[in-house]
Amino acid sequence: MSTETVINHHLQAFSAGDVDEIIKEYTEDSVLIVQDATLTGLDSIRAAFTGFFGGLFKPGTYEFKMDRMEISGDVAYVVWHSTNESVDVKLGTDTFLIRDGKIVVQTFAAFMQEK
Repeated sequence: MSTETVINHHLQAFSAGDVDEIIKEYTEDSVLIVQDATLTGLDSIRAAFTGFFGGLFKPGTYEFKMDRMEISGDVAYVVWHSTNESVDVKLGTDTFLIRDGKIVVQTFAAFMQEK
């Protein structure tokens, strides 16, 4: 699968809050780097997305706006912002390294303001 295909699948699964679909994009060797941790493997990555969907990105409780997506070969860069009843994500970014149709590395960072 192309980088664009993987990213589009990821965004659709994320918007649906579907952890099972998201986890299909990763392998046991995949790495998710967030602001305060580096997570490796399916169990850790599943737990992170389960947490996202249980809190800040609970399906149906937030608005999401894509500001920019850039794809260059195996790398995708996404800039976005979001809001829910308690937090404004003023700036969010994700960078993905994709090989053989799987996310090898993903980074996530966000500037958030409580309301």
